[in-house]
Amino acid sequence: MRKGSPKKRTLLPDPKYKDVLVTRFVNNLMKEGKKNLAFNIFYDAVNIVGEKTGEAGLEVWKRALSNIFPAVEVKRRRVGGATLQVPIEVRPDRRISLGIKWLLEQARSRGEKTMQEKLAYEIIAASQGEGKAVKKKADMHKMAESNRAFSHFRL
Repeated sequence: MRKGSPKKRTLLPDPKYKDVLVTRFVNNLMKEGKKNLAFNIFYDAVNIVGEKTGEAGLEVWKRALSNIFPAVEVKRRRVGGATLQVPIEVRPDRRISLGIKWLLEQARSRGEKTMQEKLAYEIIAASQGEGKAVKKKADMHKMAESNRAFSHFRL
């Protein structure tokens, strides 16, 4: 038997914008413990976004993330020998995690030269409701909608 879930760790806000969500994003962006490099990549990307759109870069980034956050997802559930995909609502904490991971995953797969540019252009696309990360959210919602008949098998 499990003894219970671990306590949530509190994150410190980032030094520039004093926002905990930025720190959470940078922690996912970071590779091999290079947090300073990850912060520099993020800040440069936000500056590029600000220059390209003419708006505040952080606001565009927040709008992009809110366009990516999923409302429902599907989980596999075994019922009578068949594996069904049951749609469930996404917990608020998991929504943020999925949105951040999808944005970074799609930014890394882009064709621009530097990570700053990749991230900046994916943020701009997501803020306009376009881009691969927003498409991934739409696909998730479509899958949940098509499996709505199995929603009474909730976990």
